[in-house]
Amino acid sequence: MSATPSADDYIEHDWPRLAAELERLLKLRTIPFGMKMFAEAADMEAIPRIRRPGNVHTLDQIVAQAGRLGWTVGITSEDLVGAQCRAVVGLGHAKDPKWLSGEHMVGVWFEDQAGAAEHQAAMHCVEDGQYEALAVAPIASGRLDPPDIALFYATPGAMMYFINGLQWAGYKRFDWSVVGESACADSWGRALKTRTPSLSIPCFAERRYGGVEDDEMLMALPPEYLPKAIDGMKALSKNGLRYPFPQYGIQQDVRAGLAVSYGERK
Repeated sequence: MSATPSADDYIEHDWPRLAAELERLLKLRTIPFGMKMFAEAADMEAIPRIRRPGNVHTLDQIVAQAGRLGWTVGITSEDLVGAQCRAVVGLGHAKDPKWLSGEHMVGVWFEDQAGAAEHQAAMHCVEDGQYEALAVAPIASGRLDPPDIALFYATPGAMMYFINGLQWAGYKRFDWSVVGESACADSWGRALKTRTPSLSIPCFAERRYGGVEDDEMLMALPPEYLPKAIDGMKALSKNGLRYPFPQYGIQQDVRAGLAVSYGERK
């Protein structure tokens, strides 16, 4: 399998199996979920058992309703508070001069106007004008068949193991950036825009409003990468490399452990 799968690599997915494999291999505490953009809001509203918010939310909250409660939720720009959430996913033509200036973040997250504007320019965002709506749902539900991107929260150790799985066949180095606050631009914003795996350290807003725990990171990626990563993790497992990684002991003679993990294979 190539280092960069395309959408054509996997025409049909067994979504419940993929979700179950991720949960088993990575010991996930939350639900793997998908996100899909819609050019027409009516197409989002036609999803079976779709929920529509009764209040105004951050996108972090909407995402958490899928990943932590197992809900299928659809939104338009009117359901989101402020331009920052809308801008990342390209809803509501939010990237106007006021948003680009970052003036709403001056004195809060950044010392001056220049820093705030640099931050806004550094964010990975979906282009405005392409979409009217967005939906999130657990991958296993199959309701977004296929989602534009798959997402899951996991510990740093689990994320490393997932990356190891992606790199098992057709090695590729991953380079990610950290925008700081508005880190959803590093995860779903980047994955939607670049169609590549995107790992982020969730920001203040994701933790305060999205319920993200201190030890959680977020992976977002096109769903065609999931079978590649799962196959890679299964291959690593056959070599005795599994998550969680067992502690060897910081005062033990390391040679015996190295011989098991890195020694010759028979």
